[in-house]
Amino acid sequence: MLGEFAWESGYRLDAADELLTPALVIYPEIVAQNIDATLRLLDGDANRWRVHIKTAKLAATLRMLQDRGVRNFKCATTLELLVACECGAEDVLVAYPSMGANALRIGEIARQFSRTRVSVLVESPGQLGVWRGSGVGIFADINPGMNRTGIEQSHSDELISLVREITANGLEFRGLHYYDGQYGASVEPERTQATHAGYRQLVQLVARIASSGSSVPEVVTAGTTTFPCSLSFAPFRQGQFLHRISPGTVVYGDATSMAQLPAEYGYQPAALVVTRVVSRPKSGILTCDAGNKTVSADAGVPTCIALGHPELTALPPSEEHLPFSVAESAASPALGELLYLLPRHVCPTVNNFDTAWWVRNGEIESVEKVSARGREASLTRPARASATRVAT
Repeated sequence: MLGEFAWESGYRLDAADELLTPALVIYPEIVAQNIDATLRLLDGDANRWRVHIKTAKLAATLRMLQDRGVRNFKCATTLELLVACECGAEDVLVAYPSMGANALRIGEIARQFSRTRVSVLVESPGQLGVWRGSGVGIFADINPGMNRTGIEQSHSDELISLVREITANGLEFRGLHYYDGQYGASVEPERTQATHAGYRQLVQLVARIASSGSSVPEVVTAGTTTFPCSLSFAPFRQGQFLHRISPGTVVYGDATSMAQLPAEYGYQPAALVVTRVVSRPKSGILTCDAGNKTVSADAGVPTCIALGHPELTALPPSEEHLPFSVAESAASPALGELLYLLPRHVCPTVNNFDTAWWVRNGEIESVEKVSARGREASLTRPARASATRVAT
């Protein structure tokens, strides 16, 4: 179940009636508060945060992070890498298995932006050849039970062998990547107990790698749901390596992260979708113009919360329609009325928009491009003219 979040006057939008809906609205003052909240948890040390920019997506947001001292980033696509480099990022880890043309493109970007320290993930010696002579650093990817990518955590001999192969190929081994997002649905204290058990194994792995003759410069752990667990694991602060956390959702926040993270951390939603009520198809139902092409449905239904309207519950969406049930005997919004939606999963929701309205003190300050939305062109070379023709 999603929680309820109070409507705050700071979310007002004075020119909302002039807005084409649905629209993505970002509040930079709240973004700044969320960045500052994360830095407080890190004792003011921005170097300990390798923020995942799959959420941020906007060059304007990346600049805000850098203005507050954040220099290290993590991304998943070549477009995200390109935007980060264009924004002057000092260090970017492409935390996704990159093969074929994708790997070649990362090498091109790394050469183009030689002042940015670019790294990638590998889990097999067969992935190393493409990186020889590229100047791109290598992180070994560990699978702590998420079962998406990486070497299984229990396969320590395989990991040690991979680290040896990295250096034997003349490549720079930059550390270990460990994403334990599988604990997102766990409640406390079970979440911390489970993650700490994995972290103890991780520290043992680091020690085994060191005893084999290789140092581990950096260990990256934890997305949004488990970064508090990483911060409370004392051995990470005592190790002979730099430990960084990599939450990204905290920059904007969403209904899921607001429910999972302790309220005392001070995070607030900074990105909302503004939508209009467009239909009252039957008693007890209203529909707005924010279907699954607007508010991502990947995290399930309800896809969002209508701020200030606890009587509304989002129902399964279609592509352009989002129906809500209205609690019995409750007054409900009229046709044409605006709703402010807090997504259940903000990252793919931001990716649905070409632009975002940058709103400060209720006024639209600027229209910002969602710079890292989508992907780069599919070909790494110009297509032949004949390849662009439509067959008849």
